[in-house]
Amino acid sequence: MKKELFKKIPAVNDLLKSEYGKKLIKKYNHELVLKSIRTILDKKREIIAKTKTEKLNDLVINLEIKSLINEVNDYLVDYLKPNLEKVINGTGIIVHTNLGRSILSSDAINNLVNVAKNYSTLEINKKSGERGSRYENVRELLISLTVAEDGFVVNNNAAAVLLILDTFAKGKEVILSRGEMVEVGGSFRIPEVMEKSGAKLVEVGATNKVSIKDYESKINDNTGILLKVHTSNYKILGFTEEVKLKELVDLGEKYSIPVVEDLGSGIINDLSDLGLVDEPTVADKIKQGADLVSFSGDKLLGGPQVGIIAGKKAYINKLKNNPLTRALRVDKFTLSTLESTLKSYIKQKEREEIPTLKMISEKSDLIKNKTKRLKEKIINLCNDKYLLSINKGTSKVGGGAFPLQGIPTYVLKLKTKKSNLNTLGYKLRMNNPPIFTRLHDNSMIFDLRTIKDQEIPQIAKALKKAL
Repeated sequence: MKKELFKKIPAVNDLLKSEYGKKLIKKYNHELVLKSIRTILDKKREIIAKTKTEKLNDLVINLEIKSLINEVNDYLVDYLKPNLEKVINGTGIIVHTNLGRSILSSDAINNLVNVAKNYSTLEINKKSGERGSRYENVRELLISLTVAEDGFVVNNNAAAVLLILDTFAKGKEVILSRGEMVEVGGSFRIPEVMEKSGAKLVEVGATNKVSIKDYESKINDNTGILLKVHTSNYKILGFTEEVKLKELVDLGEKYSIPVVEDLGSGIINDLSDLGLVDEPTVADKIKQGADLVSFSGDKLLGGPQVGIIAGKKAYINKLKNNPLTRALRVDKFTLSTLESTLKSYIKQKEREEIPTLKMISEKSDLIKNKTKRLKEKIINLCNDKYLLSINKGTSKVGGGAFPLQGIPTYVLKLKTKKSNLNTLGYKLRMNNPPIFTRLHDNSMIFDLRTIKDQEIPQIAKALKKAL
């Protein structure tokens, strides 16, 4: 029986030359249709080969040319959908590294669309009509918000660190505390970035304790930078000692060595009124005398992926003149969205306009009301297999910031004793749009802090289908 089915599979050319195949080639192109036909036919062969002979009668395997071409068309429609798609984030992790980090503000999106649809003032001076610098579009905003002498941007914070090391420490030594040799997402490790830049890492102190004498004992004529790396994604507690930035600045001035701090996530305004403490602002570091401070734009700032460098003008000018800068430069889309994001801070409306800050600062009572609305929409879907409850929970800032601190929230818990929620989780991730949640202790947890109001009906519809 299997042999008969294999014989019934049409030849690739028969499908290509058919009336339906020709229409498909006009719609797409020959090579793409050819590849898709082969994929569909291979799937048919695989099904036949893997199915036990006695169960073949139970299968409906349509091998007619029209039916197969319809499958090819469906395959192509799915193939040409964007791989990078919108998702619903029900995890409660606000700056979710794997789900695109920060959501842009409405102003940023409008500015992006305007720049994308039209020619722009990317690198031209309107007054003179001559070529200008793309960085001037955000420079004054950065200076105002960080209280630095100058500001500069590259395509991410790893690039910012690389550029600084390449400019000031290539072939030289960089002194760094052992307790600050961090690794962040994607296996980005400070020592490895140093190696790529041509700088030599000089470790000082122990993992938990370092003193200013440790730094000073390693300074020599080949010292290029005194580096601090903010440990934003972990904390060392207990028997500890660290060197404050001001101490390092004084040491740098004594030996005429630049002091640099990689601030990682980086925040513009203090969030301690929300219970989120011990995360220094960029301005704090500049006021303490750091020559250069680097930080991300797509984490706590709430903007696009970008590495921002703020600091003293003399050092920023040297960074701009490094040939590596061209390889690391940002495009007009990044600049347009960064400009709008920074202006929300200038207007002092960042908690109203920037989604990341808005979610961080949203009161738990409002989250509870949203959670009730979702529960009401799906309560009728549950039976003896599932139990719904609203519980207190904790949201996370994410993006490597505030690792030991959470934000009080309310979550909707879908609990089961008889079913495997991994299957339900898979169905929700394969929904359009995909829905991501947390699974814990036979429960599926929806944290409404990271779910938009208009997404609640979409979640209810997806659960109805999945359950």
